[in-house]
Amino acid sequence: MSPRRRNPARLVVALSVAAVLAVFLLYTSLAAGTTPTLQPSELASRGASGEVSLDGVVVGPVRGDARGDGLRFRIRDHDGAASVPVVYEGSVPDLFRPGRTVFMRGQLEDGLFVAEPNTLVTKCPSKYTDKQT
Repeated sequence: MSPRRRNPARLVVALSVAAVLAVFLLYTSLAAGTTPTLQPSELASRGASGEVSLDGVVVGPVRGDARGDGLRFRIRDHDGAASVPVVYEGSVPDLFRPGRTVFMRGQLEDGLFVAEPNTLVTKCPSKYTDKQT
């Protein structure tokens, strides 16, 4: 008996499908990282030109309700150079309070940063860094 010959078309189809999936995964992973992360001082120069991620330190007082009219507070640069008012609706992390570093997505509208619901993330303080005086 002769050994059964395998059809090379199967191999070509399988490799083509694998290549298409690899290109799709690469595209989606690169497209997800297109939102720039800015601090409040950089936000003003960018203007209201689309969605950004805002990075800064919460400045009190914190007013409102995250589930009602929105939580209202200010975020300042890490060096304290500039700040921007923020309105946020959605879940609030347990560690959220004035003095904590937070990240959120949204856009600037008439000098007010309107955050997307449920995008607030609090950076946990590290127990391995020196406390600032």
